[in-house]
Amino acid sequence: MKTTAATLLAAACFLLPGSTEAKERRITVAADGSGDVRTVQEAFAAVPDNSTERTVILVKPGVYDGQKILGKDKRNVTLQGEAAETTILTWHVNTNEEQPAGTDPRHKGTALVILADDFRADRLTFRNTSGDHGQALALRIDGDRAVVTNSRLLGWQDTVMLNNGRHYFRDTYIEGRVDFIYGSATAVFDRCRIHSKNGGYVTAASTPPDRPYGFVFLNSRLTGDPTPWVDPDAKAPSKAPSALAYLGRPWRPYGSVTFIDTQMDAHIRPEGWNNWGKADNEKTARYAEYHSTGPGANPEQRVAWSKQLGEAEARQLTVASILGGSDHWRPE
Repeated sequence: MKTTAATLLAAACFLLPGSTEAKERRITVAADGSGDVRTVQEAFAAVPDNSTERTVILVKPGVYDGQKILGKDKRNVTLQGEAAETTILTWHVNTNEEQPAGTDPRHKGTALVILADDFRADRLTFRNTSGDHGQALALRIDGDRAVVTNSRLLGWQDTVMLNNGRHYFRDTYIEGRVDFIYGSATAVFDRCRIHSKNGGYVTAASTPPDRPYGFVFLNSRLTGDPTPWVDPDAKAPSKAPSALAYLGRPWRPYGSVTFIDTQMDAHIRPEGWNNWGKADNEKTARYAEYHSTGPGANPEQRVAWSKQLGEAEARQLTVASILGGSDHWRPE
């Protein structure tokens, strides 16, 4: 018998334990058919539009291939895995390759697209396995107030695009090579591990000039590996090994990136920042650090147009002050 979205939603509603008022919906995704649906996209389709109640999508261990898009009206969704190592949402296409049937032409080469507000993800892997030969996103967020915890985001170029809004990442591993954390959003990365593969650029912020903060890294660690990508099909050439990476380059003139209390391994270039070949960016880009540690921390050798914050300035940058906004959002 075919299960309709309405039937699924009716079956998925329940009261939280110990509560007579708060409600949430639950939908279980299992590739083997033991859940409510087999795919993440089916679960997204079953989420009611513009709901003030949270829908929790429980994703059973497995590898879930294909592009997935959470529509703008599908607010208040939590995507919950059992463990990041075993619950994997994946895609294998970049923007330069032929897109499989059913791909949204507005989001070529993107594994997961979040257009809705108030999205949360926990204990999941998001990845794009296309490799180092074109733009290949594991995750794109266009909504506001997204939270990602205890997860992994894997790719090479443009792994994570934060296109708009405010977002919070905690205890999450993110890897890539070229501009692999990029976009115009305001985002905090708290206790995260950021891993550069074969040099490149960690960030490419396009922060608007009227936005006080772009990407802020708190109590995190930067690691690196010089090994280049090797095409398993031997069709695309490999790049030369590179042990050194930049902290970032401004995708737009007022790009803003700050590292606070961050451990930096030896793969970070002494100069730290790159102007993207445009000297004028040095007058506008907002790049800062406070108390960077490790062999990649070289405050005396950083480019003159970056800033080393004082303690008083740094301590004003809290999750609440960066992300709060007019609605006083608290993601923690």
